Amino acid sequence: MVPVPEHPATVPLLERETELAAATRAVEALCADTPAGGVLVCSGEAGLGKTALLSEIRRLAAGRCTVWSARGGEAVTSVPFHVVRQLLQPALALSGAVDARELLGGGYEIIGPALGVAPPDGRADPQGVRDGLDALVLRLAATHRPLVLVVDDAHWSDLETLGWLASFVQREDLPVLVVIAYRPEEPTGDTAEFIRAVEAVARQCVRLRALTPEAVAGLARAALGQYADDSFCREVWAVTGGNLYETVELVAKVRDENLDPVEGSAGALRALGASARGTGLIARLEELGTAATRFAWAAAILGTEISLDLAASLASLDRDQAADCAQRLRAARILAGSDPMEFVHPLIAGAVYRAMPPATRTAMHGRAAWTLTRAGLGAAAAARHLLEVHPDDDPELVAQLREAAAEHLAVGAPDAARRCLERALLEPPLPEEHAKVLYELGCATLLTSPATTVGHLTAALGMRGLDAGRRVDAVFRLSQALTHNNQTREAAQVVAAEAARTAPGPARMRLQAVHFLWEGVQAAEDDGPGRSRRLAETTDGLQGRDNSERALLILRAFDAAARGENAEEIVQICDRALLDGRLAPGLGWTNTEWGFEPPALLGLAYAFADRLDRAESLFDEALRDFEISGWSGGHLAFAHALVGYLQRRRGRLAEAEAHLRESLRLAQRVGNGLPMHWDAACMLIDTLLARGRTEEAQEAADRHGFAPPYPSSIVVPDARCVRGRLLLAQGRTEEAVVELEAAGQALTARGRHNGVMAPWAGDLARAVAADDPGRAAALAAYVRDRAERFGTDTAIGESLRCAAALEEGERAVELLAKAVAFLENSPCAYEHALARVEYGIAARCEDELARGLALAEKCSADGLVARAGEALSSL
Repeated sequence: MVPVPEHPATVPLLERETELAAATRAVEALCADTPAGGVLVCSGEAGLGKTALLSEIRRLAAGRCTVWSARGGEAVTSVPFHVVRQLLQPALALSGAVDARELLGGGYEIIGPALGVAPPDGRADPQGVRDGLDALVLRLAATHRPLVLVVDDAHWSDLETLGWLASFVQREDLPVLVVIAYRPEEPTGDTAEFIRAVEAVARQCVRLRALTPEAVAGLARAALGQYADDSFCREVWAVTGGNLYETVELVAKVRDENLDPVEGSAGALRALGASARGTGLIARLEELGTAATRFAWAAAILGTEISLDLAASLASLDRDQAADCAQRLRAARILAGSDPMEFVHPLIAGAVYRAMPPATRTAMHGRAAWTLTRAGLGAAAAARHLLEVHPDDDPELVAQLREAAAEHLAVGAPDAARRCLERALLEPPLPEEHAKVLYELGCATLLTSPATTVGHLTAALGMRGLDAGRRVDAVFRLSQALTHNNQTREAAQVVAAEAARTAPGPARMRLQAVHFLWEGVQAAEDDGPGRSRRLAETTDGLQGRDNSERALLILRAFDAAARGENAEEIVQICDRALLDGRLAPGLGWTNTEWGFEPPALLGLAYAFADRLDRAESLFDEALRDFEISGWSGGHLAFAHALVGYLQRRRGRLAEAEAHLRESLRLAQRVGNGLPMHWDAACMLIDTLLARGRTEEAQEAADRHGFAPPYPSSIVVPDARCVRGRLLLAQGRTEEAVVELEAAGQALTARGRHNGVMAPWAGDLARAVAADDPGRAAALAAYVRDRAERFGTDTAIGESLRCAAALEEGERAVELLAKAVAFLENSPCAYEHALARVEYGIAARCEDELARGLALAEKCSADGLVARAGEALSSL
């Protein structure tokens, strides 16, 4: 890649004192003893001198800072990572620098393809690429400090670069100075949103204004001589409106025409000014001859970093003819540079491009695509030209666009892939290929637009053309999209319908497993006990011979855990779902055939069965796999949530809180209201309540929308139970009772009786004990019965603690002593600490309180620490 040529200002920068003062302050702050990075945004209409201002800022920083620059281009906005590749090219091309693999380190496979220095491998996670770019720039900022990054014409930047930049500048410890310039009238859609995000954190935003008559007179006299009279200079301003570019061009033409800068020549200025823009510019171009015009057209098609040979090929000129045309266009101030070249100003490039006959423009784009493909640059390089070709029933073009989409996905640019596939549909594809294109388009939009994915995959499944394997995969991905779109019931129905029409065999078994998955994670279902019974019958005798069997066993184990069946049997089922004690190949965390749900449910089943060691191993593996693979969006957020909840179960509450807050931070980058938000928020609130931080728990609930209506998928731990516990902690007992009763009704109707996963009954018993002791006793008996059936030390210990809360005197002490005995053998340290403190208080035993206090401190259970301390001081 050729670095972007820089254009130092060749005219004085007049009336830009405010803008230069802001830039000077930003550079000084970056170069201070305690460096402070920041963002400076310059905006202004076309031709007002943004590029000249950026050149002056580069000059200010030269010698004191490392300055890297890039520029957006109207013709290359669809090229993913085009601008960031320019921006970081100096780091990748420095003389004597280490090779790209060493420079990028662990991010080589993740961001190397996006930067064009590594071959794509698989499908990159867009958020992972952004995070990888963050890490790279932070390293570069440390080795090339102080570092200034300059982006001109940001309104024409590719969305992938702008999305990264908008995220990167949000850092509180931003170690670089980022300077961007853009036209305020140009950005729309996501481009406008990203630029607003950059502006929101900018140290200063400066808006360039048109030059005053006095400044225009200064420019005219600097170029034409001090004898240029006032009337002439005033007319220059009237013709150009104070636009810097038009002023400079007009003055240059006055010089070319040897026009005297006096009042008598003022009448000729309007005609000269018209030749610098619009139809006047095109007329001037045509005066250079047909060959030069065609060469300019070819240059406009290429847009940026214009290769002489490629432009010659597009214009059907030999190299000598092309070189002659390039020279004439340089003399006419239309092109600059030699090889590569660029237009003197984007206004010229846009005018030339739009003046081309439409048929010629389309044909040249097609020829450019063919030339780039023939040169071995890949379908992605040709894609921006293919997007401009008119539909013409061309199967080869469809194939190229599909190939380009795959390349875009491999570098972490799903939006670029979507554009290619949407264009392929317009061609249109051959009937036997149409469903495949829809399937690929649905897969491309799965993470960014689940609702769009639903439409594409539904259409694909309604056509012929998908083989059996791809059809099953399409159904699975459609069900994922429906679930992400909060339509879990519909997801289950889609899979059930496909399973019913699929012949017995591995494909049908996979569909059955997926159907059981979505039915099981629905927040509500018509016949939960019936589904559990069918699942048990289906898995009876399965030994985990293949991944379909293993997935079914995982679902059976989780369902059994939710129902509160015998924990030892649940662990045995979980073990059968593993291969030599590990997740089987094809069923791991980053495998796309099954998704991350099966291993997550397996880990949760182990966790609720008190096998936290095995759950911890699985969840740590998730964290590690997602980080290594660069899946740092929703996947990594969910992994942090799982690890956090595991730490909550272990009683490591501070560590749990840290992981859960990180989970929510990561999840917010993906979007709001997704299932992962509910899980992480619920887990965080539960953890904060265990720490005794009720106000913080309510703040978290408010911040993350943790309130009815609840999502269509289950939340772990149960959302109503956690909200009921929050209400109890706030003394809002009546509201808590309503919430807990609703939780109990919904769960028992589905046959779900696990009091650890959903402790509604124990909390409800405590809540109604004062007003309805009989009901409280019945609830406590239910908790005890279910805990005995489940059989874990945690469940039994917690049920005994619940029963003790309803008793007084020796009976309470006796029950708490038993609770302590069970919980001492449990891996759940917080519940053990809680029972021991309550036992010490009931027995008025200083030793037990001291032990409970020590345990509470180890768990970082601040509220329990305070309670134990107060009880000790009262003895």
